[in-house]
Amino acid sequence: MVRLNILLAIVFCGYSFQLKALTDTTLRVQSIKTISGSFTNFSIDNLGNIFLITATNQIKKLNNNFDSAGIFNDVKRYGNIYTIDVSNPLKVLVYYKDFASIVMLDRQLNNKNSIQLRQQNILQVKAIAQSYDNNIWLFDEVDNKLKKIDESGNLLLETNDFRLLFEDNATPQSIIDMNGLLYLYNSKKGWTVFDYYGGLKNQYPITNWQDVQVTDNTLRGHDSSFYYTANPKQLQYTDIKLPASFANATKLLLLQNKAYVLTKQGLEIYTIL
Repeated sequence: MVRLNILLAIVFCGYSFQLKALTDTTLRVQSIKTISGSFTNFSIDNLGNIFLITATNQIKKLNNNFDSAGIFNDVKRYGNIYTIDVSNPLKVLVYYKDFASIVMLDRQLNNKNSIQLRQQNILQVKAIAQSYDNNIWLFDEVDNKLKKIDESGNLLLETNDFRLLFEDNATPQSIIDMNGLLYLYNSKKGWTVFDYYGGLKNQYPITNWQDVQVTDNTLRGHDSSFYYTANPKQLQYTDIKLPASFANATKLLLLQNKAYVLTKQGLEIYTIL
């Protein structure tokens, strides 16, 4: 991927301005743990618990001491796990795209509830997220609308058709509920930000990021060479050169003082120096 320009143009409420790049740095890390295994994905909650998805669609939970804290082993009923949302440690959302099903697990990974989206006439969904009020956000790709549903699948809120809102409509690949705002990301279009009532707040055309995150007001993501952060409110943007050993990672997250790197061999965990 072509590296982001030093000055990155951003659209803010219809006006253009530039994010000022800070001095480039290189990420320095020290290995502290390798969890060997064949994993397709992982997530980290805000308590430091690790959720590993195996090649056989098990979910293994490890606490912040890397001890086993639960396992979800219902691997035959729903098919392949598409995404997992652990933003609420007490209620884990597991999404099975092929069956349009959302399964809710408790903190021990016991099955609490499930929603069959097709029964709610929601037929095609790529991105889901837990909402601040314990409901669920999703993007209905057939209706082209952002929707909020409750734990029974009942519709609580929906936006207008995105094809009427945007000339370059693109289906979001990620939805993140953070600090009173809802962040949608598409790697070809960038960030689109809504309030909790479905009102459009901002658009940030920062493209080609992977494994996007939002912490406070900072947008985060990476490519094969750099880890990027952007804070539009402070007009700041940084790029951090990644170690060469991270180039083959299938997923990379930087949280607090740790780097989590998923490879074909397992999950590698580093302290950020």
